[in-house]
Amino acid sequence: MHKIKKQKIFALLFMLILSVSLSGCGLNVPGSDTSEDNSKDNDSITKSEFKLNTIVSITLYDSKDESILEGAMAVCDKYEQIYSRTLETSELYKLNNRQLPSADNSKNSYVVSDELADLIGKGLYYSKLSSGSFDITIAPVSSLWNFTSGEKIVPDADKIAEAVKHVNYKNLTIEGNVVTLKEDATTIDLGAIAKGYIADRIKEYLLKQGVKSAMINLGGNVLCVGTKPDGIPFKVGIQKPFADRNETTAIMEISDLSVVSSGIYERYFIKDDTLYHHILDPSTGYPYKNNIIATTIISKYSTDGDGLSTTTFALGLDKALDLINSLDDTYAVFITEDYQLHYSEGFFENIKVVEVE
Repeated sequence: MHKIKKQKIFALLFMLILSVSLSGCGLNVPGSDTSEDNSKDNDSITKSEFKLNTIVSITLYDSKDESILEGAMAVCDKYEQIYSRTLETSELYKLNNRQLPSADNSKNSYVVSDELADLIGKGLYYSKLSSGSFDITIAPVSSLWNFTSGEKIVPDADKIAEAVKHVNYKNLTIEGNVVTLKEDATTIDLGAIAKGYIADRIKEYLLKQGVKSAMINLGGNVLCVGTKPDGIPFKVGIQKPFADRNETTAIMEISDLSVVSSGIYERYFIKDDTLYHHILDPSTGYPYKNNIIATTIISKYSTDGDGLSTTTFALGLDKALDLINSLDDTYAVFITEDYQLHYSEGFFENIKVVEVE
């Protein structure tokens, strides 16, 4: 929770990921830069749809095959049917509601698909890495909050306190395709990592189709496939604080990498002059309140970027920098409450940043 002044509300939006390559696609993603540089990409084709509770936009630069875009969107649909916490036909929903086949007639163990097992395993990795600051068993808590309905309801304190008792990644284990939920109330929310994983799967699909130059944008999870056909890197911008959302303070040049952001601006509501955002503290059941308001992670895989963006936000600036600095080929920029930018070690040596005058 954050106390804010009304005149600062719009400043909370400043870390929206901006894909300079997305203009000219017919549907401009909020926050996407529409600079003149994009008008040169006349040979690209783009498809944008509302999926995964966000705008999914995919641009191909070296292919005119519309069927490839259709296939990429089908990849989104496939994984939503696996990872959605709320869709009653999804595999995760069935696991949380104990509707999947049991393993060896065990009461608490269930057989899951390779895809669900893989993502649960990655979620557990980040849960352990953060010592529970990131916890995929947060579903009892996250199911109480709704940041998109417009109703601005803060859940009952007693219900939050009860839900927190059932959040503990140590009550979840996975061996092969067998998931064991040690408590009846243990349920899983993969929302903090699923988009990154799906972006990686879309990239795999595009590469199999012979695409070597593309931009995947899953509502702020930006994943670049190669470079533009002429070898020029893609450009991803950091929006300028206290300015129009199309005004950037810096542009990063990105080749074949992922850029993922998390922050209090993504999904939130304001009630009684307090901002409630969607990044929840597993230990309290309420939104994290620390010195970070936004994180951006640059990594090879979007799954890692997704997991690390939430993990580092939860850890706070000092521990977040320590974590990123300990990882190979991973870089980050953090925005603190004083609106200062803090870069990880090696950022400028490995990521070219062009400042905007």
